[in-house]
Amino acid sequence: MNRGENISKRTPRNRMRTGKRILIIFVIALVCAAVIIGALFVSGIKLIREEAADGGEIKFFGMTAGGEPYKGTVYYPGGLTAKLDKKNNTLTYSDGSVYKGDIANLLRDGRGEMTYAGGDAYEGDFDGDLITGSGKFTFSNGDSYEGELVSGLKNGYGTYKWADGSYYTGLFKDDQRNGAGFSYWADGTSYDGTYLGGMKHGSGTFTFANGDIYTGEYENDQRSGYGTYSWANGESYTGHFKDNTLNGEGTYTWASGRTYTGMFENGKMVANEGEEDISQPEE
Repeated sequence: MNRGENISKRTPRNRMRTGKRILIIFVIALVCAAVIIGALFVSGIKLIREEAADGGEIKFFGMTAGGEPYKGTVYYPGGLTAKLDKKNNTLTYSDGSVYKGDIANLLRDGRGEMTYAGGDAYEGDFDGDLITGSGKFTFSNGDSYEGELVSGLKNGYGTYKWADGSYYTGLFKDDQRNGAGFSYWADGTSYDGTYLGGMKHGSGTFTFANGDIYTGEYENDQRSGYGTYSWANGESYTGHFKDNTLNGEGTYTWASGRTYTGMFENGKMVANEGEEDISQPEE
């Protein structure tokens, strides 16, 4: 018998031994995996999934207590992660932001404080991980907002203050002044009236820094409709406006008491036959 024949006869036996080894290794791997999984389960380490407000999925992997997430990593849609520490009620995000407050099912829910990486901060209500309810934003540029919010946007009644001393108190909708409110600017001007989509719209009173006052109707942030403009020098106009100018029928009164009632066009009196065409004073 030559060497080739010996090798040929040993090959099936070697193959059987190799197959047994693979089977044994596979069984050992399964046992090890089961032991690891069992150890993780016993130690309270679990993978938990929760639905986000936008319909996405939030995942948690880490220690649990009583079946609830206790300490570990939270994975949000979009790649953001956070370290959960339920003992201290904190979420430390991968972008540097930190939340401290009520947490329910991996979500910010109840009262809490959010400090953003850029320096902005919020303290107030959360609902389903969204800033919803009442609270206060303090911005890094010195501005602030205190009032009602829905999904992080100013909605309802609130006050926005600018760093230069200007402020607005009134109704908001989707982050814009909308409804009745009062605006004050740092130069002393003010407006008390209604807004629509962030613009003066409806009726209100605008007081200028130089003492002029307009009370009447607005459309798309301009004096349009019926109103009264009183100049600080004692003169006044009551009548119709269009695009911030005297336009239509109205009465102009001088400080001396003299009046003119008639038509105005593009801010000027339309003189009747034989009358002098007198322009209005500068606003």
